Amino acid sequence: MTRFAQIASTGRYVPERVVTNAELEATLGEPVADWLVKNVGIRERHFMAEGEEPSDMAVAAAKQAIERAGIAAADVDLLIVATDTPDSLSPATAALVQHRLGARRAGVFDLNTACASWVTAVDVGSKAIMADDQYRNVVVAATYGMSRFIDWKDKKTCTLFADGAGAVVLKSADRPGILRTKLAAFGELHDALGVFGGGAKAPDQRPYVRFARRLPPTFNTEQWTSLVREVAQDTPLHEIAFFVFTQLNFRTIEATMAALGQAMAKTHTTMDKWGYTGSACIPLTLDDAYLKGKLHPGDQVILCASGGGLAMACTLLRWTRS
Repeated sequence: MTRFAQIASTGRYVPERVVTNAELEATLGEPVADWLVKNVGIRERHFMAEGEEPSDMAVAAAKQAIERAGIAAADVDLLIVATDTPDSLSPATAALVQHRLGARRAGVFDLNTACASWVTAVDVGSKAIMADDQYRNVVVAATYGMSRFIDWKDKKTCTLFADGAGAVVLKSADRPGILRTKLAAFGELHDALGVFGGGAKAPDQRPYVRFARRLPPTFNTEQWTSLVREVAQDTPLHEIAFFVFTQLNFRTIEATMAALGQAMAKTHTTMDKWGYTGSACIPLTLDDAYLKGKLHPGDQVILCASGGGLAMACTLLRWTRS
């Protein structure tokens, strides 16, 4: 029998601590609030508390998704944690998450394609379900703790990045849920943005997130538009009910929807209240849209992400949650 993968549930976690644009202005000693709202769409963001770790956020989001799926942690067959801000270089953060969830049967691994990690991991998890009948319930959790890697002297980064986690349970089904995915990368831009330092290349260098090279301002709009059209293939764009993009910049999403000829009512943004949550931003936004009643069973949905590397991932799925 042919097996397919569907999103059975969503979950999220956003830390309690709120950092407003006004607080950043006080820290930086210069006005940034109006510019952030007008050009990026960010009004505030959330940071982890002292002693809180990315694994803690992943556990909270995954636990919510597991409960909403109506399964137990013991039913999870595979756990993928999508992150480029792990608790430590080794072991995999997924191992800690498995232990804290009590998902003892689950195989685990981390997946890192920067901010495209979660959409990429959904592709990997869905294909595991389709290829191997030992995988019936797969948890794909993204966790992002970039506040720990901020250089507070760099206003280009400290004003954007935030923390949070999002998760889904993928379940095996007899009808398609995840329909098609396209992965892409522009390796020649590997040094354009990232968390540099702290790895084997520079183990003694304090790692900070930074934009090291300026990209063309239309880069994401052009590449997202191309990816969406390729993934949609023969599906007319007007038949796609909803689009979720990486939540780095509201204006980029606005320009992309215009380039695709789609109304802004067919997308959802969360950077205004949560800042830029990297690999976690798409599952966080998907969960928020669902809870606000913007997704309905049968809807075709596009998820499109980009991140350092430069890595990109785009998925077309059919929404099956009521």
